[in-house]
Amino acid sequence: MELTIGVRSARSGLLLIALAAVLWGTVGVSTRALYDMSATNPLSIGFFRLALAAPVLLVASAVSLGRRAWRIAPRDAGIAALIGALLALYQACFFTAIGYTGVAVASLITLCTAPVLAALLASLLAKERLTRTTVLALAMALGGTALLVGGGPEDGRAQDVLTGVLFALGSAFGYGAVAVCSRVIAGRTEPLQVNGIAFTSGALLLLAFALPTGLAVSYPAAGWGLLLYLGLVPTALGYVLFLRGMRTTAATAATIVTLLEPLVATLLAWQLFGEQLGPGGIVGAALLLGALVILYRSDSGA
Repeated sequence: MELTIGVRSARSGLLLIALAAVLWGTVGVSTRALYDMSATNPLSIGFFRLALAAPVLLVASAVSLGRRAWRIAPRDAGIAALIGALLALYQACFFTAIGYTGVAVASLITLCTAPVLAALLASLLAKERLTRTTVLALAMALGGTALLVGGGPEDGRAQDVLTGVLFALGSAFGYGAVAVCSRVIAGRTEPLQVNGIAFTSGALLLLAFALPTGLAVSYPAAGWGLLLYLGLVPTALGYVLFLRGMRTTAATAATIVTLLEPLVATLLAWQLFGEQLGPGGIVGAALLLGALVILYRSDSGA
């Protein structure tokens, strides 16, 4: 009986994580649609996404943890604020990359190279051993990125694609650094508590940069609807689903399931905006996904 309940819990957790990954995969096409319908910019989109999600996560933390939600060591609060700054970097670079390369290339490079860069950062900062498998995954990721530069969107200009790829790599660095910092304080803090602080500090940082350069606040009704969707559904709800699913799901299984995110983003970009990769781009995407699979299999001891 207990075994049956455990299997059901594991399956439910895996389903919640899969749903979160699918929701995250819609961020790119939602951003592309915002660009098409308004004169917005990456800093503005990133600010509204985090600013709308932060109150939800803070409330969820308060409801889930009670008074403990406001008890955190100053050092850990500082790391959470650093995670917020890295989230701001990730958002700004990712949304900029979409404007240059489209959703598919930006999503594949950001989401597939981030774990590889995280492993590299962990070896440099946390003194974790850099294995031959990690080096192989890094080489595959670099090769896949190079092929995407030359064989990305069939209608994209080489200079635009290269610029977008550089921003996507910057986004991947921010994303990977978030993972490393989260690992540092994972055993000492509650995830909802950290995310509430991080999203709040990230939103404030993006606002500080967006105001002098021009915070875009003029959107059609559909645009505001998309901003609300970005903040509340793939961000706030997505993170809550993911954290709840992680309670009963092994880390390796969870990371493999999150491969749905770049796949969903690429398929939606193809279906909704007609984005297509050239032959070299397809090979590059396969190398990126292969690097991710190799890295995850290595983490599982396979």
